[in-house]
Amino acid sequence: MSPVQSIEQALKSATAILREGGDESPSLDAAVLLCHALNKPRSYLLTWPEKLLEADQQAHFDALLERRISGEPVAYIIGEREFWSLPLRVSPSTLIPRPDTERLVEVALDKTYEQTGPILDLGTGTGAIALALASELPKRQVMGVDLKQEAKELAEFNAEQLNIKNVTFDQGSWFEPIACGTKFALIVSNPPYIDEKDPHLSQGDVRFEPKSALVADENGLADIRHISDLARQYLEDGGWLAFEHGYDQGEAVRQIMTNFGYKQVVTEKDYGENDRVTLGCYTAQS
Repeated sequence: MSPVQSIEQALKSATAILREGGDESPSLDAAVLLCHALNKPRSYLLTWPEKLLEADQQAHFDALLERRISGEPVAYIIGEREFWSLPLRVSPSTLIPRPDTERLVEVALDKTYEQTGPILDLGTGTGAIALALASELPKRQVMGVDLKQEAKELAEFNAEQLNIKNVTFDQGSWFEPIACGTKFALIVSNPPYIDEKDPHLSQGDVRFEPKSALVADENGLADIRHISDLARQYLEDGGWLAFEHGYDQGEAVRQIMTNFGYKQVVTEKDYGENDRVTLGCYTAQS
């Protein structure tokens, strides 16, 4: 165990260790872990930099730091991640909500704001997308579906903690739990879209995340193709289908959706100017 340090010393030494290990945001990660060890907000670190950690606090911080050094994502270590300004509990059974996915929420809100029908989030995980949409559209009904029962329960916990009432969650494979004849104004999904041969799967935080939520057959496009096909049965006339996908998949996803009869198909970029969200409108054939 490290000798007992002040808050300032603990932050400096942890930041240096994480930076040396290749951490992409060492000072932020050190601060988040120390806040968790102390059960204090970030403002506390700034207000009391000379305050000495107690022995048990130092031991707790050291243990958290070791987990981060080994590559474990900070979100899994502290059990929480903020998304769309909503604090969400996370677990290793689900993907960690990422800032890029907030772009899917923005695009979806833009297309569905004037609609009145219900919304479906496929592969909901922590419930991040469904809860963001439900929080912004309190008069709309939102449903989230996930293959894993533990993900469903986690999303329900997050909804309860956030006191978001206009959202429900169910368990099953894609549209499996949806009653025949149910129609949605908007269907959104951040499905598995990474090719199983992608080298990024062995790098960074992704190493700790569930592969079933990351990898898809057909160069990462199998689930997008499957959802695009079946979604036509569940969309209202003029409803929208929107996907998050990989930075290099925009053209392929546009082609898939166009082949299934979607109109106004367009790809939107994320804040890094990468293709990130593709959506299209489905109108019932006469």
